[in-house]
Amino acid sequence: MDCIREGQAILGMELGSTRIKAVLIGEDYKPVAMGTYDWENQLENGYWTYSLEKVQEGVRGAYASLKADVQEKYGITLTRLGGIGVSAMMHGYLAFDTNGELLVPFRTWRNTTTGEAAEQLTALFHFAIPQRWSIAHLHQAILNGEEHVRKIARLTTLAGYVHTLLTGKHVLGVGDASGMFPIDSETGTYDAGMMAEYDALLAERHMPWRLSDILPGVLNAGGDAGRLTESGARFLDPEGDLEAGVPAAPPEGDAGTGMVATNSVAVRTGNISAGTSAFAMVVLEKGLSRLHPEIDMVTTPSGRPVAMVHCNNCTSDINAWANMLHGFTEACGTPVSMGTIYENIFRQAMQGDADCGGMVNIPYLSGEHITGMAEGRPMLVRLPDANISFANFARSLVFGAMASLKLGMDILAEENVQIDSLLGHGGFFKTPGTAQRLMASALGIPVSVMETASEGGPWGMALLAAYRVQQEKGESLDEFLMDKVFAGAAGTAIGPEEADAEGFNAYMAFYMQALEAERAACAMNRE
Repeated sequence: MDCIREGQAILGMELGSTRIKAVLIGEDYKPVAMGTYDWENQLENGYWTYSLEKVQEGVRGAYASLKADVQEKYGITLTRLGGIGVSAMMHGYLAFDTNGELLVPFRTWRNTTTGEAAEQLTALFHFAIPQRWSIAHLHQAILNGEEHVRKIARLTTLAGYVHTLLTGKHVLGVGDASGMFPIDSETGTYDAGMMAEYDALLAERHMPWRLSDILPGVLNAGGDAGRLTESGARFLDPEGDLEAGVPAAPPEGDAGTGMVATNSVAVRTGNISAGTSAFAMVVLEKGLSRLHPEIDMVTTPSGRPVAMVHCNNCTSDINAWANMLHGFTEACGTPVSMGTIYENIFRQAMQGDADCGGMVNIPYLSGEHITGMAEGRPMLVRLPDANISFANFARSLVFGAMASLKLGMDILAEENVQIDSLLGHGGFFKTPGTAQRLMASALGIPVSVMETASEGGPWGMALLAAYRVQQEKGESLDEFLMDKVFAGAAGTAIGPEEADAEGFNAYMAFYMQALEAERAACAMNRE
């Protein structure tokens, strides 16, 4: 493979909720090698977290897996790259002191412990500030009187942290930055008026810093985010084969890389990323008519305003049930692969009763802000006369994974937001023609899935890194993607089915009633 041998292949990495992936792309922008590392978050002292030791181990592990894949496929030792980019789960709270020491364990996007702060900031800015945003975590720490706050010298996201390890630069792509603090799409950086309002609060509390002192610098797609340093190269490849000096793209969030991976960065386009969490991103022609606490206003990697419907819970409960079913097959002495189990869950879901036959699944492993849940208790509820079958059970799992997203998308429909195309990606859409059809019916919008959909975020980050090093003068990200990456790309579009739509609406009525049981279940705790 000449592009690898000549040091022109481009690396994209993404730290997802359950897996860290590394993708290497060639001159045709298609993946030529891949590496992975599995991990899980931990609930410690009331916070969902990953240790920085695990972050570092995971990044190196994913790269080592990629390097081994290159060696196995092509007989080449990976030594040079044409570009590099890192993305990760957005939001959260990573606060460091002047010595670069982490002040408190990483608080991820999954935490729903910042309700008071989010409510106060939303009122102050007249702008929806969700609980998972970095500014909400910061403000809640201040409200809680946490001692570490006065020592903060640098606040960043997970992608920003890894980028700093690799390049020494304290910067973010505008899309990831828009999940830390509101962005002014006219200036392409943090909203100056809102920063001034918050800095006034900091002054009242005699804080020794202001937001501009601690937040990362903001860069649009294609911006110069530094280069891989010698220490960064040794961190990524302890074997010492990787050369330093690789140009780096601005680090981005998983929402932005999902937009890029589905060619959904132009106005009136949208995408749905569905995996451990789910979010729909719609690029707007104009702002919404009023504030909606359920809707995030973020940006594309090039700074355009985006309405984001974010749901903390999507496929985690499907994963849990799949593991249980795998254990059952092992106990029967006829083990079935996890891939086969997942495929049958989604295929059998298409055979169930339209409304799941009186069964409903609430997949809340953690809280869900769209329905006002501070905590989660995954639960399956059924009526006494429910038609209990594997098909109905499977369909209820798939419908449950989409339910919260539907509630958020209904708000955009009420705002008359126009969507020309909606593209799906992530593990939820892996089995062809199943979840895609049900999602289209649930939302009332045709959903497309490209052949590249399974590549997901790390591929999107690799494309952003390619744009960083290959963009022509004046070439927009939209043009780069349309003309060079997705020209002639194959995909399939599936529209809503009336019977599925009616069945999903009936299911949603039951789902909304069952939320009362979910609220009661949240009182359950293991002492």
